[in-house]
Amino acid sequence: MKHPSAFAQSHPDKVAYLMAGSGAALTYGQLESRSNQGAQAFRSLGIQQGETIAFLFENSLDFVVISWAAQRAGLFYTAISQHLTADEIAYIATDCAAKILIVSSKFADMLPMLRAACPGLRIFVAGGAADGAEDWTALAASMSDTPIADQAAGADLLYSSGTTGRPKGIARSYTPQPVDTVIPALMTLLCDDMGQMDEHSVYLSPAPLYHAAPLRTSMRAVALGGTVIVMEKFDAEDMLRLIEKHRVTHTQVVPTMFVRMLKLPAETREKYDTSSLRIAIHAAAPCPREVKAQMIDWWGPILIEYYAGSEANGITLTTSDEWLKNPGTVGKSLMGDIVVVDENGAELPPGQIGQIYFDSGVEFQYRGDPDKTAKAYLRPGCATLGDIGYVNEDGYLFLTDRASYTIISGGVNIYPQEIEDTLIGHPSVADVAVFGVPNDEMGEEVKAVVQLEQGEAPSEALAADLIAWCKARLSHVKAPRSVDFRETLPRTPTGKLVKRKLKDEYWPAETPAA
Repeated sequence: MKHPSAFAQSHPDKVAYLMAGSGAALTYGQLESRSNQGAQAFRSLGIQQGETIAFLFENSLDFVVISWAAQRAGLFYTAISQHLTADEIAYIATDCAAKILIVSSKFADMLPMLRAACPGLRIFVAGGAADGAEDWTALAASMSDTPIADQAAGADLLYSSGTTGRPKGIARSYTPQPVDTVIPALMTLLCDDMGQMDEHSVYLSPAPLYHAAPLRTSMRAVALGGTVIVMEKFDAEDMLRLIEKHRVTHTQVVPTMFVRMLKLPAETREKYDTSSLRIAIHAAAPCPREVKAQMIDWWGPILIEYYAGSEANGITLTTSDEWLKNPGTVGKSLMGDIVVVDENGAELPPGQIGQIYFDSGVEFQYRGDPDKTAKAYLRPGCATLGDIGYVNEDGYLFLTDRASYTIISGGVNIYPQEIEDTLIGHPSVADVAVFGVPNDEMGEEVKAVVQLEQGEAPSEALAADLIAWCKARLSHVKAPRSVDFRETLPRTPTGKLVKRKLKDEYWPAETPAA
């Protein structure tokens, strides 16, 4: 059986989770005991298989214990971003039909707002009762640490980061299955088959666990008997230090982490030994070609890139060797065919850009949003994640951008990702967002908003240099017409650019941005 409970029997003293900063550790035996107590606590509250709990935590051992307690109780568990407002948290907790909300003591100051925003929801706080919320830690500790009688596999029910609109959750039907069932099943492809994880793996998780990829991959690493090192917060040099210190074999990152590591001084990068790494998985956002090429030169051909979504209706994957032969690809499909269509739904031949669909037979629903669900489907079993791109003659998929961020200028489609990838290569640029802004003649024009490297100062001359940089490398129609500078850009902790927050500033209220 591939589940932490099996390793609790064979290797109870082995470390399952280790917090990188504090050094706090959780052995397999302790994880078994505490997750059983959590499952017993859920049942004592009347929460049954197929129902949902929500929780709000920083990266911590409590976070992983609650996740495994819900998993073995056959529950859906919704981890909520700590960066949301009380109203946003209440929206998610209500939308997912959570029976209870468990809050870390770190966020106890939000309790009055949370109780006001969701008055009918029973709220617990970990580490002691506070402001009308009950004590989750005391309740769980009072429970038996033996497995519940009706153990079954639960699954995460996570919400998008809302980079293009209101966060969305994926509705899942519930059927009782053995506790070691992998949901979604594609995690076995990523971790077991391609990732080659096993009980000897040391997995470093640098991202917030409330997102799908970090949560699912770290849980799979523990299900396979490995050790997971959890960073409380990403830091480029600290990640390199941890790889060397713990002889890390596997990690999963997002491209902005690659960028930040590459921006470190050469002497800093070179002083850490990263030779223990066997696999570095990356996804969640497009990776500029130059950045990925530099990472392969540095770490070797150990990068595995995949493209998928919480919808779990499809996945592509590429090894470093495949990518070097097809620079820029996110790989071939591992689930059904990829279909690329034009705005009328007509299928396009290889090389032509259109909306991407996975014809996998897998169906999903967005909770409480039948219109959004219907718009996601080309036909039954063939759905999109909302991205555009093309497939080459050999079946490799290339992404060009989110459909919602395509710039239409004078009838010409312009894809921001290509421009962003070009600008990030400029030595003065730390981060960049490109999108369309109103233009009376052309409909839209290309705008770049740039975060500069430390020590660089905004100026008209630098803006002109950035535009010239693009014109020297891209068609002139793709070059930004103007450049604005910001101290920081709005990104989620997993590296996704929340472009709508920037774009909305440039569109009149009566003419909402696309």
